[in-house]
Amino acid sequence: MQQTYHMAPVLYLNALEHEGKQFIRLWHKPNPFIVKRLKEASWIKYSKTYKCFVMSHSPQSIEMTFGHFQGLAQVNTRYLYRPKRLKPSKLVPVLAGGQQGEPLQKLPDLPVVKLQPMLVEENKTVISVTFRYSQQVYETLKYSRLAAWQRVQKCFAIPEGGQHIQALAEELEGVGWLWLSQELVVRDVVLLRRLWEQTYKKGPGYITCPIDYLEKLFLLNYSLNTIRSYHSLLLRFLNSHRDRGLEQVNAFSEEEINCYHRQMVQAGAYSCSFVNQSINAVKFYYQRVLGRHEVQLRNVERPEKPERLPTVLSKQEVARILSATDNIKHRCLLQLLYAGGLRIGEVVNLRISDVQSERNLLFIRGGKGKKDRTTLLSQKLLENLRSYYKAYKPKEWLFEGQFGGQYTVDSTRNVFRACVERAGIKAKVTPHTLRHSFATHLLEQGTDLRYIQVLLGHRSSKTTEVYTHVTMHALDKIVSPLDNL
Repeated sequence: MQQTYHMAPVLYLNALEHEGKQFIRLWHKPNPFIVKRLKEASWIKYSKTYKCFVMSHSPQSIEMTFGHFQGLAQVNTRYLYRPKRLKPSKLVPVLAGGQQGEPLQKLPDLPVVKLQPMLVEENKTVISVTFRYSQQVYETLKYSRLAAWQRVQKCFAIPEGGQHIQALAEELEGVGWLWLSQELVVRDVVLLRRLWEQTYKKGPGYITCPIDYLEKLFLLNYSLNTIRSYHSLLLRFLNSHRDRGLEQVNAFSEEEINCYHRQMVQAGAYSCSFVNQSINAVKFYYQRVLGRHEVQLRNVERPEKPERLPTVLSKQEVARILSATDNIKHRCLLQLLYAGGLRIGEVVNLRISDVQSERNLLFIRGGKGKKDRTTLLSQKLLENLRSYYKAYKPKEWLFEGQFGGQYTVDSTRNVFRACVERAGIKAKVTPHTLRHSFATHLLEQGTDLRYIQVLLGHRSSKTTEVYTHVTMHALDKIVSPLDNL
């Protein structure tokens, strides 16, 4: 006689988190006997929120549940201790084989040692050495053959000159990272290379940036920001192929260079601007430094840059940001970004003589692309600048630091960030957003696009035309077809 086996129903226990507390969710296939048994258990409750039976996550509850369902259902805990599956917040690209990891690895963080010029006598300038207290940095400077303690200024200092900064970098290697203030204009490419590469791990086969590459960029009068960008991008390219050595890299074909940039595009982790700038940096190396003019890189697939619209604030939001501080210096800083459509670097580079109050103009020296231009000087801003000047009495730069010298870009960003937070602005904005807002609001006031192009210092009118896509001018007169249904 054939026997028939009936499988017992299964009661699954799943982990559940509610308001920071751990619970167990009980799940089963429809079965009236299991439902009846669940209702009889005093430690198990029905949750209207989750529409299931739940109990506390404890060994006692689990043990009582096993005993309560013995002979009626099989209690399965295989999903109880399985970690919760979370989805990443970003897209995860599926890449082809042969992808390379990040070629430049950073060293563990070290204390930052700041260097900036300082007057110790009427005509004598030294370089001050300041840092957040670190016993190791202090001991190194205390027994340094170069740094000397300044009793009046209460800081260490070294003599002027790139050779002295180089010597200090050698003494502080592995102890601290050197940071140069923007008042120190360094043209020593060997020193700059050392400072720009001080944070990277230099393992076996590490390829440093060729000196003649940096010298060529300086010779052709590229801006320091461009030189630093090109340096880091070429360094990344060279060290992606460190196993082949510099000689083989110098002999690369166009297809091998193309393959490197194709992998960057496929990785999906780099912006189009980053990839295009990398192509330019590598092309400069092969053509202008190595003299390989046959490497035209015409077949390099440059990724098409997406046409993203700039973030623009309303006039009410700009007013809230500008009124979020009572500090007259900080308010003038932010008003300049908006009232003249200035870049953040142009604001900190303003000298007192650049405010031409008789002509109601601001003179911008050496803006982006090393171009001079003039822009608007608001009357309201001029009144605030006069009050600021009486209170702070700057000597050379329009905005100076707490202890003199040029105000820093980082300090300006910090001021803007604090005002945005106090103003309750939720959008992701930067100081450059005020420049975008300046151009858009001028366009909405009916200002000709050509004048806006001149005020912003754009070389091409196509760059300025992007603001026609974000302006509300005349859009409020257009009625959506939904409103006419």
